[in-house]
Amino acid sequence: MTSVYDIGAEDRTPRLETRGLTVFRDAYAVVKGVSMIIPANRVVALVGPSGCGKTTLLKSFNRMNDLDDDVRIEGEVLLNGQDLYHPAVDPVAVRRRVGMVFQQPNLFPTSIFDNVAFGPKVNRYAGDLDRLVQDSLVKASLWGEVHDRLSESALKLSAGQQQRLCIARALAVGPEVLLMDEPASDLDPGATRRIEELIQALKEDYTILLVTHNLHQAARISDFTAVFHRGELVEYGPTSTVFTNPREDRTEAYLTGRE
Repeated sequence: MTSVYDIGAEDRTPRLETRGLTVFRDAYAVVKGVSMIIPANRVVALVGPSGCGKTTLLKSFNRMNDLDDDVRIEGEVLLNGQDLYHPAVDPVAVRRRVGMVFQQPNLFPTSIFDNVAFGPKVNRYAGDLDRLVQDSLVKASLWGEVHDRLSESALKLSAGQQQRLCIARALAVGPEVLLMDEPASDLDPGATRRIEELIQALKEDYTILLVTHNLHQAARISDFTAVFHRGELVEYGPTSTVFTNPREDRTEAYLTGRE
């Protein structure tokens, strides 16, 4: 098992942390004994062959796996030192603190404004909702494109705009962490570049975990890369080191296309 401390002493203060995390689907361990530190204000890429447990691990960070009756968790997931799976912790509160953006934009068939405002309204936000929606769209690099169209259906936006709207919606509830599961896999190169630039900008204020099969994307925008194989964390370290000087044979095999 790769040492979590491969990420370097300066980044050992975690925003998120797993300790011996194992995720079972029925009797099968999809994620196996993963211990890792996710530092604050960094982009961490989770890579590995299809079916190696990346998305299952990602969903563990905001308890999305709770929605599957056949999933069982062992070990710990900590956010700022708090065990997110403690019985006293509300999963809905966890999902406000740890937002998620999926591969396919999952917009509501309502206006652009209402999509962003939905979460704050549900959480009984008492501030200036118009300002919050604007600020969220600005952070998602979308305000300039939609500021005069807020009452239009969100479904009229392009695919890239829809994905950035999903990011704005996630930001509107004030998370500390953003989970992104292949957020640009279905986008054209221009829209992909916008998402990548946005991720780089957002890490100033948020910790970001990114599942991607695009190794060039991981190399371009992540600070750290975690490599998984059959549910195990094989290697975890600075992206430049993992890509140019991998320690593990399984890492090299995956990065060179032999796995």
